[in-house]
Amino acid sequence: MFRLAVEHAQPEHTLPKHLPTPPTKGRTIVIGAGKASAVMAQTLEQHWAGPLTGLVVTRYGYGADCQHIEIIEAAHPIPDQNSLLAAQRITELAKQATADDLVIVLLSGGGSSLLCAPAEGLDLNSKQRIHEALLHSGASISEINCVRRHLSRIKGGHLALACAPAQVYNLIISDVPGDQLTDIASGPTVGDPTTCADALQIIDRYDVSISAQVRKALQNNQLETPKPDNKQFARVHSRLIATAHQSLLAAAQGAQQAGYHSLILGDAIEGESREVAKVMAGIAQSIQRYQQPIAPPCVLLSGGETTVTVRHDGQGGPNVEFLLALLIALDGRAGIYGLAADTDGVDGSLDIAGAWIDDQSLQKAWSMGLPPQQFLDRNDAHRFFAQLGQQIQTGPTHTNVNDFRALIIT
Repeated sequence: MFRLAVEHAQPEHTLPKHLPTPPTKGRTIVIGAGKASAVMAQTLEQHWAGPLTGLVVTRYGYGADCQHIEIIEAAHPIPDQNSLLAAQRITELAKQATADDLVIVLLSGGGSSLLCAPAEGLDLNSKQRIHEALLHSGASISEINCVRRHLSRIKGGHLALACAPAQVYNLIISDVPGDQLTDIASGPTVGDPTTCADALQIIDRYDVSISAQVRKALQNNQLETPKPDNKQFARVHSRLIATAHQSLLAAAQGAQQAGYHSLILGDAIEGESREVAKVMAGIAQSIQRYQQPIAPPCVLLSGGETTVTVRHDGQGGPNVEFLLALLIALDGRAGIYGLAADTDGVDGSLDIAGAWIDDQSLQKAWSMGLPPQQFLDRNDAHRFFAQLGQQIQTGPTHTNVNDFRALIIT
């Protein structure tokens, strides 16, 4: 089911049917950012009728061979020097566009880190520190990206304004709950309805340290983003080419073909991973006892983006923390099996997609001297599943529709 979900979100399957009409007079310029952007660019080249040129940035190891579109690789989830270079060069390309040109923007999850253009008063070190603090704070992706947009010269619609007066066509793979365009790669080419005051409230809510200069700039609305009613967005068009919901539907169909009833609990589930796990464990046990809301043998599917508040020395990872908390909550109950993994192959900051459990995993952990609660208390689920031998490693998947969770109940 996990393989089906990832396969269904591959650019080679989803992008071609969404391509715009080539311009009659001007050039086609391709820019973009995200873990899927290089393969999106490769697919675009294979299906585009006319000439094109451009540049996209992707995560290290996620590149693809392109003939006309240059690929830069940069760091994720914390930006690096290449993230700065990519943002600078993509902005320069955008500013070259004329009213006759078509700018195709390829966006997918990870673009927030890969495109880094710090607002006035910030440098790369400041951005790195703020990114890391937000990622470990327990803030939702919507909250994190609100702050990112207001501390950037490229996110939150700024890139679209750089493209004006060209026509802009966004092709987007969504990795965020609710598929909000402003949150995918922090919305570089769409108007931002949030404000500096919203960003400052989030910074204070999660006790993220910023300089007095940046605080003053936010208080005085000096870092405000372009709003959706800005007339320069009139020539911007957006298409979602892959979403978590579509991938969950593909997984559900696969489950049904294998003889399991399937129930999709939602594609926009958020919250602390360990708390979401307790809810899922309760639903699974209710199904076993009462055959409600679905009868076994069945599969519960869900997506979204849960969070981990890293308070100790562990490496976080929302999918593995969910699964470890689920293992504890199920307490060895027979007939329940689980998998949680990120569709981009990276859970948190590690190149591990996630992990799996069966109804023998808890007993196996105790027999190996791995006390589950101690690992959970340290936010150290990655190390727990590594020692248990139940990690999932995919390598680069070249797509990203975020978390995938499946529970089989027999």
